[in-house]
Amino acid sequence: MVGEALAPFRDKVVIASKFDFDLESSEGGLNSRQEHIKKVVESSLKRLKTDRIDLYYQHRVDPNVPIEEVAGAIKDLIKEGKVLHFGLSEASAKTIRRAHAVQPVTAIQSEYSFMERDPEQDGVLKTCEKLGIGFVLWGPVGMGYLTGEINAHTNFDSKTDLRAESKNSPPFKV
Repeated sequence: MVGEALAPFRDKVVIASKFDFDLESSEGGLNSRQEHIKKVVESSLKRLKTDRIDLYYQHRVDPNVPIEEVAGAIKDLIKEGKVLHFGLSEASAKTIRRAHAVQPVTAIQSEYSFMERDPEQDGVLKTCEKLGIGFVLWGPVGMGYLTGEINAHTNFDSKTDLRAESKNSPPFKV
């Protein structure tokens, strides 16, 4: 539906999408192997009815695949014109620097709000500033906590809402 809606003015919009979760595997989980990235970008292009994804984010850093391999796979897709820019979500400053050395990173997405200040403390914001990488925050109103709509009686479904998870469970930074 998104591809059809954007088709009439595709060149006037920026499409950002993410890869990483293996939705076809019975195990699920992360999969940032080069062959998987290439497979899912083709699927995304087909679904979005476009020839390119303007900003392609790794949804979560896969601890089983060196970030240099991920950045290399994206670099190949950029050379092919299928992806224009590379982004990372919830990456540490060290991981950002390692990825950026292989393929320039355009954007970092991390949780950041009045309640979550880690990017100030863990070097992510400083790394982005030093390398000229844009910073895209998620959860700017504390994943809804700062809206005034959540109270002590609010229940979160653990199957569909990450707010039901403890602070120590994923998403995590690698």
